[in-house]
Amino acid sequence: MLRGLYTAGAGMIAQQRRQEMLTNNMANADTPGFKADKASLRSFPNQLLQAMGTNHTQKYGTNRIGELSTGVYLQEKTPNFRQGDIQETFNTTDMALLQSVVPQDEETGQDAMLAFVVQNSDGETRYTRNGNFTFDGQGFLTTSHGHYVLDINGEPINVGSEDFRVSRNGEVFDINDEVIGQMNVSVIPDPTQLVKEGNGLLRYDGENDIVTALGNEEVTFQIAQGFVERSNVDASQTMTEMMNALRSFEANQRVLQAYDRSLERAVNDVGRIG
Repeated sequence: MLRGLYTAGAGMIAQQRRQEMLTNNMANADTPGFKADKASLRSFPNQLLQAMGTNHTQKYGTNRIGELSTGVYLQEKTPNFRQGDIQETFNTTDMALLQSVVPQDEETGQDAMLAFVVQNSDGETRYTRNGNFTFDGQGFLTTSHGHYVLDINGEPINVGSEDFRVSRNGEVFDINDEVIGQMNVSVIPDPTQLVKEGNGLLRYDGENDIVTALGNEEVTFQIAQGFVERSNVDASQTMTEMMNALRSFEANQRVLQAYDRSLERAVNDVGRIG
């Protein structure tokens, strides 16, 4: 009976964490460049049940009954790096990164991902797909949370004001049509090694080197000024998954309550008879 309590409890915890993940996806459905997370549920190792102490086992040895499941858990959350739809904003500071051809891992078949290169508040390099940029009081191009957008040399880009132009390959021109910088676009070889840090920033924990997409013959991309990449969250599918998670949670809850009532009777009624 206690095994049933643990199994139902594990199911409730797994569905609660899945619901939290789906809620976060839904909350960021309108966040530019946001990549939805997917949950991977996995069962705990099964236990092998055997009957002991019966006439059959005394004569022939142990008698195998079968396997017993011990519940499930949420193993990991994996972002879906599919490119979102492109939305026109008419803001000169907005940039959408459109990738066409990227390298593919020969072993896993995983496509690489392109990303803007930015600098966090600690001066460390981070990556983002959120091109909803702006500029600070000194004229430097930044993310909406104040992180510098970096050029090919790893330096912040000073655009001066909103009167600037960005070409398809990331060259930045001032109001006089003179080149004032070159936006850097990095090739993330293994996107599954990216870690979300909040505010649209991604940290790369992989072992493969990150290279630039500029002048890379294996990469085809373009930057669209005045556009942003929308979140790739499918709102209708997410709502359906949230309802399924809720129903699974309630089903495990009813099982847990049934075991609880059985234990209550065993303790109170049976104990009173004894």
